Amino acid sequence: MGAYILRRLLLIIPTLLGIMLINFAMVQFVPGGPVEQAIARAQGEGNVFGSFAGQEGAEGAIGENTSEYVGARGLPPEFIEELEKEFGFDKPPLQRFLMMIGNYARFDFGESYFRSASVIDLIKEKLPVSITLGLWTTLIAYIISIPLGIRKAVKDGTPFDTWTSGVIIAGYAIPGFLFAILLLVLFAGGSYWQIFPSRGLTSDDFESLSAWGKVVDYLWHITLPVLASSIAGFATLTLLTKNSFLDEMKKQYVMTARAKGLSERRVLYGHVFRNAMLIVIAGFPSVFIGVFFGASLIIETIFSLDGLGRLGYEAAVGRDYPIVFGTLFIFGLIGLLVNILSDLMYVLVDPRIDFERREG
Repeated sequence: MGAYILRRLLLIIPTLLGIMLINFAMVQFVPGGPVEQAIARAQGEGNVFGSFAGQEGAEGAIGENTSEYVGARGLPPEFIEELEKEFGFDKPPLQRFLMMIGNYARFDFGESYFRSASVIDLIKEKLPVSITLGLWTTLIAYIISIPLGIRKAVKDGTPFDTWTSGVIIAGYAIPGFLFAILLLVLFAGGSYWQIFPSRGLTSDDFESLSAWGKVVDYLWHITLPVLASSIAGFATLTLLTKNSFLDEMKKQYVMTARAKGLSERRVLYGHVFRNAMLIVIAGFPSVFIGVFFGASLIIETIFSLDGLGRLGYEAAVGRDYPIVFGTLFIFGLIGLLVNILSDLMYVLVDPRIDFERREG
């Protein structure tokens, strides 16, 4: 197993390199890059160099009355050249890519173009919010979906199975962002009840609360975002669990166990559970990564949660490429590592699985 894990870890390198290369190549054809964004900010706000470190001579380059000059006569060519040099666009694309990968290999993501902060500091600041949302959503989905899926498999074809399937399908059909808005309207003071807060993870007086008060305040704030982001994953996991158990319950070894006089509970949890849970465990990475990548963007924006999803969205809109590629690198690395964790969970659930022998 050690050799297999080592091979998988080494495979991360070319995979991550390919992800970064494809996205870097696509970005080269996207209009409105950082230079254009900086020019737009300069034309609207005056001295664009106020956002950059190490540009003390900018004011002298474009005159003392910066905003008046920019608005009246445009930007001089030397100002544009200085911007391109600041952003690194005075170098060929291949050289920029190789420099970026070399820095990323040392986890040096550089400085944000427009936030006057290092990318790694921004990621450290936002990452706990996204991880919190992803973990809570995945945990809630598994806690509810696995018992419900098993119950639906046991009661297959009964009224319980029919009406719960209707609820699940309806939940799956509702887009996450629409469900989030519905929760805000109903329970966050939109048009009906003001039960939960509409934004943030903590209250303004969070630091002054007791330890128990902080826990309650945090759970109070996280309830609606977790519900909104778990609705789709909850439906998928429930049906996946049900179908997996149904397939196993029809196999010969289950009939043999029942013929030997074992109780239905012993058959279900002593024999069926281990085999049926393999495919459910295999779905863990897709559920977590789906929440972490996709749902975090939408939910964080709607509920004003200051996480990685919202940071990446704002950076993409503003063409803040160090943040865009930094978050892409982090997301890709986490996704690949979680896939390896999934294989390890396979072995923990069923030690008969041997990835090394299968590859050989």
